[in-house]
Amino acid sequence: MEKPTHPKPRAITMRVSQYLLDQHIRFEEMVHAPAFTSQKLARSLRVSGWHVMKSVLLKGPGGFFVAVLPAADRIDLKRLSFPLGGEVRLASAAELCDRFPDCEWGALTPFGRLYGLATVLESSIPLEATIVFEAQRHALAIRMSCSDFVKLERPERLRFALETKTTPRPHAG
Repeated sequence: MEKPTHPKPRAITMRVSQYLLDQHIRFEEMVHAPAFTSQKLARSLRVSGWHVMKSVLLKGPGGFFVAVLPAADRIDLKRLSFPLGGEVRLASAAELCDRFPDCEWGALTPFGRLYGLATVLESSIPLEATIVFEAQRHALAIRMSCSDFVKLERPERLRFALETKTTPRPHAG
C-alpha cells in the first residue's frame, strides 16, 4: 500500500510528553533510530514486543476508535466485533491522516481521547506492566506504567488479540 500524501502541512498541535507532564505522570522519553513498525521499535530499544504497544485506528458501529495491543500481537477483528455490536474494520489511509494530522504516518499515539476518540486496550496486558509506545514520531518513544495509561485514558479493556500458543504473555516490569 502506498503512503498517502497529506494535503496540508503537518504542524505539531499536541505533544504526548507535554500532556503526561501536565498530568503529573512519571514517564521516560526515549529518542532512538527511526523505527517504522512496532516490532522494529522493540528491537531498536531492546525490549520485548510484548511491552511495546501498537495503536491501530479502527472503525466500528459506533465510529472510529483506537485499539492498543502488544506489538507481537495481531487484532482479531471478528472477536472485537462481538462486544462492540457490529462489524469492525481497519481505517483507510485517508481516515488515518484526517484523524491524526500531527502524527507521522503510522506513528499513532495510544491516547485516542486526545483526538476525541474512544480507546480499547487488550485485556491481557497487566496493569503492573511497563509499556512503550511511539510518541507521534518514528524516532521518539514513551515508556510508562500501564496503570498510569489506564488512569489517564480510561480505555475499555477487551480481549481482541489473536490467540497464539507459543509466545509468553507480558508480565510486570
